[in-house]
Amino acid sequence: AMAWRAAPRAAARLLLGRRGIASCIDPSTGLTEDQKEFQKVALDFAAKEMAPYMAEWDEKEIFPVETMQKAAQLGFGGIYVKPDVGGSGLSRLDTSIIFEALSTGCTSTTAYMSIHNMCVWMIDTFGSEEQRRRFCPSLCSMEKFASYCLTEPGSGSDAASLLTSAQRKGDTYILNGSKAFISGGGDTDVYVVMCRTGGPGPKGISCLVLEKGMPGLSFGKKEKKVGWNSQPTRAVIFEDCVVPVGNRLGAEGQGFSIAMQGLNGGRINIASCSLGAAHASILLAQEHLTVRKQFGEPLANNQYLQFRLAEMATRLVAARLMVRNAARALQEGREDAAVLCSMAKLFATDECFGICNQALQMHGGYGYLKDYAVQQFVRDIRVHQILEGTNEVMRMIVARNLLQG
Repeated sequence: AMAWRAAPRAAARLLLGRRGIASCIDPSTGLTEDQKEFQKVALDFAAKEMAPYMAEWDEKEIFPVETMQKAAQLGFGGIYVKPDVGGSGLSRLDTSIIFEALSTGCTSTTAYMSIHNMCVWMIDTFGSEEQRRRFCPSLCSMEKFASYCLTEPGSGSDAASLLTSAQRKGDTYILNGSKAFISGGGDTDVYVVMCRTGGPGPKGISCLVLEKGMPGLSFGKKEKKVGWNSQPTRAVIFEDCVVPVGNRLGAEGQGFSIAMQGLNGGRINIASCSLGAAHASILLAQEHLTVRKQFGEPLANNQYLQFRLAEMATRLVAARLMVRNAARALQEGREDAAVLCSMAKLFATDECFGICNQALQMHGGYGYLKDYAVQQFVRDIRVHQILEGTNEVMRMIVARNLLQG
C-alpha cells in the first residue's frame, strides 16, 4: 500500500513520464516544434524543481524565491515582455502553454509567477523608456519581484470605486489608502498601484509604481489562506507615502485602462494555471483507479468511474482549447479579445476546479489526506474562480457583450 500511497506526490512526474504516449489529453497536441520545446523545458522544471517541494511550501508557507529565480533563468520571469529589457518576447499562447506546464508542479507558485509577469508586462507596455530600463531587467531576472495592487477592502469587483488617493504636490504624489489581498505583499520589491488622482469613476484613476522602502509604505499581517500558501498575501498600506511623478505609468487618468488591459492577460494566465492543476489531477486519479482495489478488482474496472474520468478529460480539453483561442485573440489584438478572455477564464476555472474536486472524490478518504497531492490542487485552484475578476463578473462582461448590439 505504501508504494501507491507515495506515488501521487509528484504529479508532474506522471505527466512527464507519459508525454511520449499518444493521449486524448496530451497538452502538446497542435503545437509548433518551438512550443513543444519550451513546454518540455517547463514540464521538466515543474517535475524536478517544483513538484517534490509543493507540499512543503504549502505546509510551511514558504515563498520559494530561489526556485522562481531558477525559472527566470529559463526566461519565465518576463515571458511576454520585450527582449531589449530582458524579456523572452513570446506570445500570449506561448505564455499559456508555459504556465499550464509549470502549474503541474505547483499551482500556487506558478499563479504568483503569472501575476509577476503581468506586472512586468504593464511596465514594459505603458512605461517610458527610462521606466522600462529601470524596472524591467531586474524583474525579468526575478532578482526583484512585483505585486499588482488594485483590490481594496471596500472595492473588489467594483474596482472603479477604489478610494486610495494620490494628491499631486510638485513633482511628487502623496498616496493614502490601502489595498487588500495582495499576492506577494510585504515580500516583493515593486508594487504596481492603482489610485485616484482625479474625480470619481474609472477616468479618475492613475497607475503608480512603488518600491519597497518608500516612506509611508507598510504592510498588514500575513493572511492565513485555504490554499495559495507558497505566496504571502497581505494588505498594502499607504500613509502619506511620497511617490515621484516619474513613477507614474502612462498619463493621469489612464490607470483603469492599464489595469484592465493587464487583467485580460492575467485571466488567460490564471486559467492556464487551472489547466495544469486539472491535468495533473486527472493523472493522479488515473493512477489511483489503476492501483486501488475495492470489491476484489481495481477501481479502473468500474464503469461509473470510467465515465467520470472520460468526462473530466473532455472538460479539460474543451477548457484548454478555449483558453488557447482567447490567447490567440489577445495576441492578435482582436476586438473580441477581452470578452473571449473572460469566457475562457470563467469556463476554465469553473471546469478545472470541478475536475480536481472529482479527482479528490475518486481517491476516497485518501484524497482528504495531505500526503496526497490532489487535495492541494483542489485548495490552490479554488481561488482562481474569485481573483482576476470573479466568475460572476466574467458572466457580466460576456452578457454585456451579447446584449449591447
